[in-house]
Amino acid sequence: MLSKEIKVVAMIGAGWMGKQISSWVATKGYAVRIYDVSPKALKAAKEFVTQTVELTFMSPEDKGKLQEILGKITYHDKLAESVRDADLIIEAVPENLDLKREVFSEIDKLAPPHAIIATNSSSIPVSKIEDAVKRKDKVLNIHFYAPIYQRPMVDIMRGTRTSDETFEMGKAWIESIDCVPLVVKKECLGFVFNRVWRAVKKECLKIWAGGYADFRDVDRGWRIFTGMNMGPFALMDAVGLDVVYDIEMSYYNESGNPDDKPPKALKDMIDRGELGMKSGKGFYDWKGPLDFTSPEFIKPKKK
Repeated sequence: MLSKEIKVVAMIGAGWMGKQISSWVATKGYAVRIYDVSPKALKAAKEFVTQTVELTFMSPEDKGKLQEILGKITYHDKLAESVRDADLIIEAVPENLDLKREVFSEIDKLAPPHAIIATNSSSIPVSKIEDAVKRKDKVLNIHFYAPIYQRPMVDIMRGTRTSDETFEMGKAWIESIDCVPLVVKKECLGFVFNRVWRAVKKECLKIWAGGYADFRDVDRGWRIFTGMNMGPFALMDAVGLDVVYDIEMSYYNESGNPDDKPPKALKDMIDRGELGMKSGKGFYDWKGPLDFTSPEFIKPKKK
């Protein structure tokens, strides 16, 4: 059931998370406005969203609904056009505090007074962004997990002045798109599950960078123990190693603890252009058959 207060959702940033959130929200019946400064990113987002929606509504009886949903999705290279009639605006730009503050400030000037502005940041509390806007009672952390169809859960956290009304509207909207809201009761860096995942990610990177184990063996152990189809290093590749690095740096900048600083070996990979799935090479080679998807990956080798 659609939210009573929220009808139009604007997605600011058409990258890996932006296009996933957009396609998920569109299939739940909401009008979606997708904005990005990059024409290339917008084109890729349109292809991704269209394909995802078509796969969701591919049966003959869904044909009418398919066209209706695709007709509700628009793509914009001007921020003002994307937010002018939005009820909820979700920012999904790179994990950089100054950039997010700048984007929030621009949105605040252009969006309708009633609109809620949320950040999909993986690590930055909205309290660090809220001073960039006048509507401090209408800001939220709304953090999705990728891929959304496998992990339909969303962290929701207040700023220091977020109203109860805004929080409840955000929570109800999350439920309306068939996701489970993970309520953060008080400000917490990393929110709920992302805080847990961060601890796993940090230790995995240490084990690999320190030469204690091959990343494949870490992924094998994780898959066998948890029953999941991807290990931590494959997941980091899917998210994007540049994104992972930025998130880890957010934790380090917050704590100042050298133990929180991501390993140089990860930065070296990024400098070589090895960003994971999106560049074709990360910990794994994504251009050919993926060895970690093979059943043999988690079976003992027989001589």
